[in-house]
Amino acid sequence: MIPTEGVRVWLATGYTDMRCGFPSLALWVQEVLKHNPLGGNLFCFRGKRGNLLKVIWHDGQGACLFTKRLERGRFIWPTVDGGVVTVSPAQLSYILSGIDWRNPGKHGAKVGFGSIL
Repeated sequence: MIPTEGVRVWLATGYTDMRCGFPSLALWVQEVLKHNPLGGNLFCFRGKRGNLLKVIWHDGQGACLFTKRLERGRFIWPTVDGGVVTVSPAQLSYILSGIDWRNPGKHGAKVGFGSIL
């Protein structure tokens, strides 16, 4: 289960090479995004096709890597390359559900159901 209470959620804008695991993504967080990947916050990355999402989190005991692939549609993502955007835990929930996090009340925003790999 991904924690939501008391954590900040960061979206790495643009797209990320989805072959990367926790060490490579953590290095990206540290070097490019200038954040501490071991600080307990969530860092989210989207692949080039837009249907794959990875979330890294360090829970104080070890590294966690969550992956979700949408069977249909794409994750709605900020388009600015090389930056970072913070979202609320509720917005992350919308993202993981395939809902447009920028306008969750819009009924036509659902893009598809996914499965956890």
